[in-house]
Amino acid sequence: MLVLTALLGSGGVIFAAADTSLQTLRKQYLRSAHIPYPPDDPYSQAKFTLGRSLFFDPILSGSKIRSCSTCHNPALSWADGERHALGEKELPLRTPTLLNVAWTPKLGWDGHFRDLESVATGPITSPDNMNLPLADLIRRLAAIPGYVRAFAAAFGRGDITEQKIEQALATFERSITSSEAPFDRWIAGNEAAISAAAKRGFILFNGRANCAACHSGWTFTDASFHDIGVAVDDDIGRGQLFPTSVKLRYAFKTPTLRDVARRGPYMHNGSVATLEEVIALYDRGGIDRPSRDEQIRPLNLSQSEKSDLLAFLQTLNGTPKDFAVPVLPR
Repeated sequence: MLVLTALLGSGGVIFAAADTSLQTLRKQYLRSAHIPYPPDDPYSQAKFTLGRSLFFDPILSGSKIRSCSTCHNPALSWADGERHALGEKELPLRTPTLLNVAWTPKLGWDGHFRDLESVATGPITSPDNMNLPLADLIRRLAAIPGYVRAFAAAFGRGDITEQKIEQALATFERSITSSEAPFDRWIAGNEAAISAAAKRGFILFNGRANCAACHSGWTFTDASFHDIGVAVDDDIGRGQLFPTSVKLRYAFKTPTLRDVARRGPYMHNGSVATLEEVIALYDRGGIDRPSRDEQIRPLNLSQSEKSDLLAFLQTLNGTPKDFAVPVLPR
């Protein structure tokens, strides 16, 4: 921390290419090119193709008008831009992005899903969300010759099952990764890729602002759960799973910051509209209570420091890329 602070000169940020401390820090944010697939659900092209079709097919909802992609829209950084997820009714939590979900060990805002396979059919069968009972889902898919062939190609001959649906969806979802952002080009050595303000923001992010305590590594999340002083009343997050834990009361998953400037509103409940308001919240320190994470405290940032943090966060937006919706099996 002291070494990084010393890089801040009165005229702005002084970046020396040979500075080992800054170079070491930058290396911690190098992107991973390897997508981790579990041994019991390895990648195959047939399984990926099937999962992609299932993901975009509204036949997976009771009304046949919503698909997984309705809430996880590739044009909206694999989220939906809404304050709360919208299913059969408005749900209490915001739709999380699927960017880099392959690197997330526990899923859901409270972490109650152990892996991508276990989360796949939950939203489909939930009466409040897509509202399609599992037996009806299997019956619908089995009545479509194209899906019968696709399941056979992915898993061999046999019945369509919940596990096969889960594995196909999970295989596709693990392929959803963030695209290269200006920050990545800077990390790779292009000093002109981001502005001086963003470079100052990077030092603040890893230093006095302490953002990297939770938003760490190239995915910008520790994949853990923290009370940051936002949730209130019975919105207790992971505390529902661990009712005797003081520190997990009001604790929610640390979201990735990839594409963050495109993915408002913010927080698990969509209660903060803009990134400027997010920075102001962290600057205040949130609600002071026994469960609040030790890393959360008033920061007393200046307006210029807040602007620098915002400039840095905006460098995490990946280059938009086209995504072709598949022709669905019939």
